[in-house]
Amino acid sequence: MARGRTERSVPQEKEAAVRKLAIAVLMLLVFTLPAAANMAETVADMWNDGTGQYVPGPLYGGGRDVLLDNGAFETEPGLSVLQSVSLGMNTLGFGHQFLSDIHVADDFEVPPGPGWVISTITFFAYQTNSPTSPSTITGAYFQILDGPPDDVNSSVVWGDLVTNRLTSSMWTGVYRVSETTLTSTARPIMADVCAVVITLPPGYYWLEWMTDGSLASGPWVPPITTIGETTTGNGMQYYLEAWGPLLDSGTSTFQGLPFIIEGTIPTPVEQSSWSGIKALYR
Repeated sequence: MARGRTERSVPQEKEAAVRKLAIAVLMLLVFTLPAAANMAETVADMWNDGTGQYVPGPLYGGGRDVLLDNGAFETEPGLSVLQSVSLGMNTLGFGHQFLSDIHVADDFEVPPGPGWVISTITFFAYQTNSPTSPSTITGAYFQILDGPPDDVNSSVVWGDLVTNRLTSSMWTGVYRVSETTLTSTARPIMADVCAVVITLPPGYYWLEWMTDGSLASGPWVPPITTIGETTTGNGMQYYLEAWGPLLDSGTSTFQGLPFIIEGTIPTPVEQSSWSGIKALYR
């Protein structure tokens, strides 16, 4: 995980030494393993944060017809805090760069009933040292599978990883920070809304996606973040042609990923018919 799959943090008293070491390591990665530098953004990179205040841009207002919110990343108003001191966690964000062919995935369930008519899926990502407006996220690519992405028996039920389905990207009003860099404005998290046209029957599914951006750093996806908890889900990452679990590099605990599915639940035929009959007697 130390090759760039996550973004990590270090104690303040070791910051100077870490800076020198990080520069040497990053130079080596840039010239020898360019793909590895995109696996994750970890707290060792926090010393490079910008401190300027950006002009706020359009804010994401949240989903209105939410079928599923897979998990929150905001731990207090305006902040998504990596618990680097209190819990020893070290991963700020996971790489899922379109240009480097790095994917992430997480599962979800359509409950028993008439199924879901999905209209949009919103992903979340940031690029280090980006402004809040305009967003630097330029693309989102995803597909829905009927099983885990590392299972040869799983099939794609909708989408692909070559079509850019991004319709809008805007700042969530939240910055990704660590407990030692609470005032940093270097990592504004964007909400990336994508168009979808699909009806899914009840069952278990996996969502697999990548994101593209105009800056050199990332895009990175912040994990689901819950105060006092080190394990938040069972997300996966595809890197160097292999799938593996999303693990925080400080605690080696499993991480989940945030996304929001919006749409409608069809009205069962028997329910709509009965409503029509009752209306005749009103």
